[in-house]
Amino acid sequence: MSRHTHAARHAYLRRILALFKPYSLQFAVVPALMLFASIAGVAGPFVIRRIIDEALPKGDLRLLLGLVAVLVAIAAATAIASTIQTFVSTRIGQAILHDLRVRVYGHLQNLSLSFFTNTRSGEIQARIASDIGGLQALITHTAVEAARNASVVVMTSVAMLVLDWRLALLSFAVIPGLAWLQYRIGLMREAIVHEQQKRIADLSSTIHESLSVGGIVLARTTGRLRHLLGGFTRTSRDVAHLEVRSHSAGQWEWSLVYFALSVLPALTLLAGATFMNLGMPMTIGTLVAMITLQEQLFWPLEEILAAGIELRTARALFVRIFDYLDKPVGITERPHAVTLSRAAMRGDVRLDNVTFRYEGSDGPAICGVSIDIPAGSHVAIVGPTGSGKTTLAYLLARLYDVQGGRICYDGIDVRDMSLASLTDMLGVVTQQPYLFNASVADNLRFAKPDASDDELIAAARVAQVHDVVASLPQGYATRVGEGGYRFSGGEKQRLALARTVLRNPPVLLLDEATSALDTRTERLLADALDALAKNRTTITIAHRLSTVRNADQIIVLDRGRVVERGDHESLVSHCGMYAELVGSMS
Repeated sequence: MSRHTHAARHAYLRRILALFKPYSLQFAVVPALMLFASIAGVAGPFVIRRIIDEALPKGDLRLLLGLVAVLVAIAAATAIASTIQTFVSTRIGQAILHDLRVRVYGHLQNLSLSFFTNTRSGEIQARIASDIGGLQALITHTAVEAARNASVVVMTSVAMLVLDWRLALLSFAVIPGLAWLQYRIGLMREAIVHEQQKRIADLSSTIHESLSVGGIVLARTTGRLRHLLGGFTRTSRDVAHLEVRSHSAGQWEWSLVYFALSVLPALTLLAGATFMNLGMPMTIGTLVAMITLQEQLFWPLEEILAAGIELRTARALFVRIFDYLDKPVGITERPHAVTLSRAAMRGDVRLDNVTFRYEGSDGPAICGVSIDIPAGSHVAIVGPTGSGKTTLAYLLARLYDVQGGRICYDGIDVRDMSLASLTDMLGVVTQQPYLFNASVADNLRFAKPDASDDELIAAARVAQVHDVVASLPQGYATRVGEGGYRFSGGEKQRLALARTVLRNPPVLLLDEATSALDTRTERLLADALDALAKNRTTITIAHRLSTVRNADQIIVLDRGRVVERGDHESLVSHCGMYAELVGSMS
């Protein structure tokens, strides 16, 4: 094993143990119960020796009843301690898993948008659900049982040495071989489980993508249902095969453990008989007590070895979980970030020499862009496909941070502003709005949880979607369906707009927000937006130029640079790129 690998494993072990640290006080009762159960368990064989060597040969019924009563008391106390220990450890284990799920989920929410564009959603779901779920047995049961068994092994080993050190050393001779087998099997299963979890993530991704509404529509309209079933079958077969391998790997080696534990009592009896024949001090009671202690030693020891294998197996899951937790956060809030009250927000926006390049790209997506957007004005950003319009929207919403220059709201660099202030300042409606599979009202209230029914209706009227919702049998209680498929593309955009209107932000960013609307609805919505835009800064990113003719300022982008700026009439008369775009759509 290399020094790097050894250090990495210790680092993971420290991180795993750190998960238990917040519950150290609650967990303190568990070792106490373990110690009590271990002492009680060790006392039992010594009581049995007295019964065999004293009470039975002498026919002392009173002594026999007393010793039997002690055995019953020991059994009862051990059972009670075990029950309390199980309850406490399970409760703590579930709390640790809860903390880990929340920690991973919260960390993922703060990763750069590029992480989500490059990662399958099914893979993310598998890490949170399957990987963390796979740790349940380890954290809630195995770890505690391993600690309990370890205390039993230590106490029993001491008792065996006290009882007869010669037979004890004979028993201990098999332990190094068992430990080596455990190490060998653990390495095999760790590698298999790592591959198994990758295939489970593939399976989760296949289910998420192919059984969504969009996936079903695509498969049926292209006649690829059988193809999808074949791919799912192959992946499921791989998962099943790896599951079998993960449980069967090292079974032949592990059978040697059971063999050694099974023949040891016979060898102990043989050794005891030999000692007696040689005239060495030895009693039948001592032999029986030793065999009883051997069972108390080796079956807990076998559980410890099995737990070691499970820990190595679980380490493959921890590696995957920590891999996500170690990914750098893309967007962070600086210490002492500026917080603005809604009353103090004016809606002034300024881009100063902004530059941005996507990771792995050959050139910048945005290069040296400077735009002044006075509060209350309407600015449109247009350009051919790939000119950087949507990237600019991402930067304005701080889904990415600029790599050069700065973006300011009311004179404050967006990186110096609290995230809560930014979300209060800016409302965004995208070309592909997202709706939860919940009611219309719940989707609207996602932006403002305390909004009244009257506020919902008012926002929907502004977005020209109230009549559509009101005509449904359940009105605003109607579920929108997976991905909002109950509604048309234009209706989903208007619902998303209503959701943003409900927040009443000083700055409104519309990224192709009317692309799915018909001409009549677009005209009605344009009138509504004109009314909404009063005393509000509006930034429209559009491909359909009919929506930006009345903008105070039109910015034309090409290959990430500003090539023209002005109002509609001046840009048309200039006969540049904007005039070409207008001509191509007429």
